[in-house]
Amino acid sequence: MKIETFFDPRTFTLTHVVFDPDTRDALVIDPVLDYDPVGSVVSTDSVDRVTELLRHEALTLRAILETHAHADHLSGSQVLRARFPGAFIAIGERIREVQGVFKGVFDLGDEFTPDGHQFDRLLADHEAFAAGSLTVHVIATPGHTPACVSYHIGDAVFTGDALFMPDYGTGRCDFPRGSAAALHRSVTTRLYSLPDPTRVFVGHDYMPGGRALAFESTIGAERQHNIQLPADRSEAEFVAFRVARDAKLDPPKLLYPSLQVNIRAGHLPEPAHAGAPAHLKIPFRLKQPSEGGSCPDPAIHSSNVNS
Repeated sequence: MKIETFFDPRTFTLTHVVFDPDTRDALVIDPVLDYDPVGSVVSTDSVDRVTELLRHEALTLRAILETHAHADHLSGSQVLRARFPGAFIAIGERIREVQGVFKGVFDLGDEFTPDGHQFDRLLADHEAFAAGSLTVHVIATPGHTPACVSYHIGDAVFTGDALFMPDYGTGRCDFPRGSAAALHRSVTTRLYSLPDPTRVFVGHDYMPGGRALAFESTIGAERQHNIQLPADRSEAEFVAFRVARDAKLDPPKLLYPSLQVNIRAGHLPEPAHAGAPAHLKIPFRLKQPSEGGSCPDPAIHSSNVNS
């Protein structure tokens, strides 16, 4: 099994391409669709880089896997699947809970059904499935969102936003239905139960202290050295830390464009009628002077932004 990783510096996102060098079967984890909020422009530079690798290596793309509905970048899954129509798009089955929350946030109406049908496959905890010659084991790792899953493939696990590099820690838990307690259990009882040599590939890297980009660790290193959640840190201590830290964090810059697209499995909104521009709905709220910077609960107003 080989792994090639792409980094999007605008959103600090890592996309992983996993493939069998003998059969040429491949899967892609967390592809990025580029979005510039200035001018509301969508482009495919990140997907193009992944596409170039797949074609250069003569790989057969079998699956496009999302670790969760991302709040910091748009998913490139639909663009990638259009180029490789034999692939299926999959996500954890609890995406339906996330869809239910954000259907109301974006006032999506009857045209949006929060049942997960926008994805080709919904994956259950402990499920194992084949992507050509590659076998993928699904590990539910809720906490950052209720729908987060990690993918255990061969000697590697792809953790999305649940677990980052040891010097950065874990994902935030202040999104609607996020839970620091759930994340503690996901990491300490699920991920840390894997063998110590298991390679860990993370979903983001923010290069703390200005260090070079890093995206591969091991379960053993995480258990011992994760700055926020070593294996011996109690749930109560972690929850207190995570809640305090999250209260000081600003919302992701692309929070609303990302979620609006990603709960649709990467489908961009359709124009209201032929010849009209497509629109993203951007909720807004009036911030009170005493409020901090953590992610707000569902907003109370919305405005349309051309996309």
